[in-house]
Amino acid sequence: MCSSCFRLTPGKFLFVLLCVGFVTRSDPVSAGLAWLGSRANMSRVLIVGAGLTGSLCACLLRRELQSTVRIVVWDKARGAGGRMSTSHAPDASSQSADLGAQYISATPAYARTHHRFYSELLSVGLLQPLDCPIEGLKDHEGTENYVTPLGTSSIVKHFLSQSGADLFLEHHVTGLYRRGASWEVERKAGASETFDAVVLTMPVPQILQLQGDLGQLLSVQQRQQLEGVVYSSRFALALFFSPDAVVKVPWGAKYVTNSSCIRYVAVDSKKRGAGVSVVCLLPCMFLSPVSRSLLLSTCSDAPGRGPSLVVHTGVPFGLEHLERDKEDVQPVILRELHRLLPGLPQPISIKCQKWRYSQVQTSVPDCPGHMTILDEPLLVCGGDAFTHSNFDGCVESALSMLRVLKAKFA
Repeated sequence: MCSSCFRLTPGKFLFVLLCVGFVTRSDPVSAGLAWLGSRANMSRVLIVGAGLTGSLCACLLRRELQSTVRIVVWDKARGAGGRMSTSHAPDASSQSADLGAQYISATPAYARTHHRFYSELLSVGLLQPLDCPIEGLKDHEGTENYVTPLGTSSIVKHFLSQSGADLFLEHHVTGLYRRGASWEVERKAGASETFDAVVLTMPVPQILQLQGDLGQLLSVQQRQQLEGVVYSSRFALALFFSPDAVVKVPWGAKYVTNSSCIRYVAVDSKKRGAGVSVVCLLPCMFLSPVSRSLLLSTCSDAPGRGPSLVVHTGVPFGLEHLERDKEDVQPVILRELHRLLPGLPQPISIKCQKWRYSQVQTSVPDCPGHMTILDEPLLVCGGDAFTHSNFDGCVESALSMLRVLKAKFA
């Protein structure tokens, strides 16, 4: 999605005036100008990272501070989701596959404290209880496991669609510069822009690599805490099969214990119950065109498509081969996969993903879910590195940053 999508041309300007006038039952020009004036007076908040933390933070901001802030989300990738990434076959003949997070485990404590989020996602069909066997999964008393019928990225896209944010993909932030009461944000390609507050949700090493004023604003303790964050690394494969292919295994997913290369394998379409219909499509008519297309883009799985298989390597293998090109590592993983599953049919396509920052192994200690770098203009960091590396950790961080932003703009 490029910035031209939101450029206010004369035609778009007239359309806005007419729409606002129709909705408010008033003179279209007066009502439209008033709306544009109020929008211009809103504080601009940039959220860097369209993963779970960033998308939920944007959604909560919209619900809590709708008339106060204008939310902008930038992500360097070509699609939203972050590590909740769902990949699709090139010719759409196969079910999609989750290359990142595989399922969501809700402990009894988080099921209570985050009930509203679980309830929302269950009610629109984006979550459903895991009902297929996962070999090697460690059961914890009272913990409920959930899967995403439309892929894990559907959760991120749901929150983005609810946020009303201006989403810009392929916007790679490279530097932050303090300009009085604002931040000038530079990106790899394209002009810099100015914001009243910046929220950073990308992996911590990428935060530390930013150019500009960030480095000198960090205290010695903050820098030490950020440099102490440790991530695991791994590779992931998605194998897409034709509709007539059959993957003959008794499980939906399996944790592998007899391989130095592969740690986890999932028949992803079986694990997720992909292809089921969901009620999330019912309210689409009430969304903006951008939000509607964002949500509908997740709803591409359908009955009759071929199965998909996901493979995750172990962490030691990922670290050993981290600096190699993924094209060189893919054949190594495939050889081991065929040793483990010798009867596997021939896939029609394969995608390999290198997760340099897979899961947080060591987070920022004694952290409330965020780190405030500067109060004025506001610069705050968040994500699972400031809590713990799972769905509820991201939710905790988003709630923590919301409290900071509300104190600033409410």
